[in-house]
Amino acid sequence: MQGKAQKMDHHNPGIKCVVNTCYYYADGDHCNAQKIEVQRRDATSSKETDCATFTQDHQSMS
Repeated sequence: MQGKAQKMDHHNPGIKCVVNTCYYYADGDHCNAQKIEVQRRDATSSKETDCATFTQDHQSMS
C-alpha cells in the first residue's frame, strides 16, 4: 500500500477531488481512498482545512 488508506478500484461516492497529483485521484475528479481524514480541529473556514489522506502520486510527476 503506497498511501495512508486502502486504494479501492472504484471511487468513493460523494467525494469530489480535483487534486490530480494525489495517489487516490481518479479521472472525473473522484477519490478512490477507502476513507479520508480532513483536518484541522476548530477550523472556522475551508482555508483552514486540508485532506490528511493526501499522498503524492509519484507516477503523475513523470
